[in-house]
Amino acid sequence: MSLPAVSRTAIGVARVRAAESARPEPLFTDPYAAAFVDAAGSDGAAPDPATLSDEQRRWRAGIAFHITVRTRFFDDYLRQAVAGGCGQVVLLGAGLDTRAFRFDWPVGVRWFELDLPDVLAFKQDVLEGVDAQARCERRALAADLAGDWAPDLGAAGFDPAVPTAWLAEGLLVYLDASTAAHVLTVATSVSAAGSRLAVERGDLAARVARTDAGDRPDEASRLWQGGLAGGVDEWLSAHGWRATEHDVTDVATSYGRQPPASARSGFVTASR
Repeated sequence: MSLPAVSRTAIGVARVRAAESARPEPLFTDPYAAAFVDAAGSDGAAPDPATLSDEQRRWRAGIAFHITVRTRFFDDYLRQAVAGGCGQVVLLGAGLDTRAFRFDWPVGVRWFELDLPDVLAFKQDVLEGVDAQARCERRALAADLAGDWAPDLGAAGFDPAVPTAWLAEGLLVYLDASTAAHVLTVATSVSAAGSRLAVERGDLAARVARTDAGDRPDEASRLWQGGLAGGVDEWLSAHGWRATEHDVTDVATSYGRQPPASARSGFVTASR
């Protein structure tokens, strides 16, 4: 199945996760990531390093480092959120996330994945092909996150009275500020007390989004629109969340990984 550009970025993330999973001492193990890359064919192929400039190679190495640390950080976030009382998980722009399959979840946890139809169809085909079994009550929903997606979520079994762990991993960067705020506004409107939310800090994306698309270092960054820029924590704090920033260098160091000198990103977690 050939995927459009914005969906091919999910293949790039899977490629990074497959590479990390093959390391002798990985920060995480995703046993399905390589299957996604293989199934994508040419869409999953990494560019020939010989065709890249030094700047592009440094950029790609930095992004791969960010994705690797991000995956582990959000692994920990979701497991802690569920252990702390969140009975529902919602992945906004789920991509090729496999946490519903990778971890054992408590009985009764409801898991919702929202993304574009082609991404979900590709993902389902690959997972069925390797006989993957979800370890929770998982539901995948084709959704336009720029629209009114809350009713569809409710129809699928989401209960706004139950504390929820929200995750927008690698999503807001591809949205403009208005759409990013809309997505978080809808999530906030159906978040019970005790809910949690995690996103990426947007300062790097904002800087890149201010440059001409043709001057950006790879296909993914040419699609970036900046999201809420560097103001994600401020937006959340202004809308009833208690937000905390986590710098990627500090997170990486806590995992025993040396961050590159160019690392300039991070994450935001919040609770209600």
